Amino acid sequence: MRRRTALAVGLAATMSLTVSAARQSAAPPRQPAPDAKARELRDGLERRLSAIADRLDGVLGYSIVDLATGDRIERLQDDVFPTASTIKLALLYELYRQADAGKVRLDDAWPLPKTAAVGGTGILKELTSPVLSLRDYATLMVVLSDNTATNLLIDVVGMPNVNARMESLGLRSTKLRRKMIDLEAARRGDENVSTPRELTALLRALDRGEGLAPSSRTELLDILKKEKSTPMRRGIPPDVAVANKPGSLEGVAVDAGIVYLKERPYLFAAMATWLREDAEGDAAIADASRAAYEYFVRLAASSEYGRRIR
Repeated sequence: MRRRTALAVGLAATMSLTVSAARQSAAPPRQPAPDAKARELRDGLERRLSAIADRLDGVLGYSIVDLATGDRIERLQDDVFPTASTIKLALLYELYRQADAGKVRLDDAWPLPKTAAVGGTGILKELTSPVLSLRDYATLMVVLSDNTATNLLIDVVGMPNVNARMESLGLRSTKLRRKMIDLEAARRGDENVSTPRELTALLRALDRGEGLAPSSRTELLDILKKEKSTPMRRGIPPDVAVANKPGSLEGVAVDAGIVYLKERPYLFAAMATWLREDAEGDAAIADASRAAYEYFVRLAASSEYGRRIR
């Protein structure tokens, strides 16, 4: 009985192999994998971004993350750069974390003495002792990059708490080390800093609402989505939602945000320093943003073979 069973099994295996071989011999030649063509498209983006960085009279680092696949396109992604006002992303996140924990109330009114006003961007320095909610100060900090509003919020949430929060996210190079328009602190080396990769990690935490109530996540992102002219947005059509925060200093340009492109959202962070001309940094970031958008919009609109179907 065992012998008959073994013979039957052997016969079935032989027949299966014969059928499989016949099918293979009759099958048409295999076509190149669609992934090979997608790789060519991606390589083209890398070359385009490298050319933008190479022709800049300065240093450009970036981190671009495909949220659909996790793919990353990066340059100097772990190098520490000055953040300028883009550090306000970390401050905004800490403010909403503390609000959710009941440590602050976003609707509470906070008076601003005229002596607290600082220069640079913003409108509060032109007003006489305004009284605004913390939510309004946060909106001014993001939309107008108001430095006076930023310094008030630093006092409210505490600089050490912002840095501890970044540490808790694993962002050890992202540091708020001085208030806005504090040149003496910068001269001591207390610059606000991060890396391109850590900025995209922070953006991902904001997008996911890590540690935030759903309503806080929505409100925080809505503030970042408010209309503003930035290098990153200049490379993206106005009908595409972007949640971002730019920054600039002498010799420094930064922009980082989430691009809510339908079917293919992505993260973008570009940091330029050692600039010969400040405007060149903004132009390079705008060019890099445009290159990234033109890549992702093709992925969003096309089949795996590259045919536009949407």
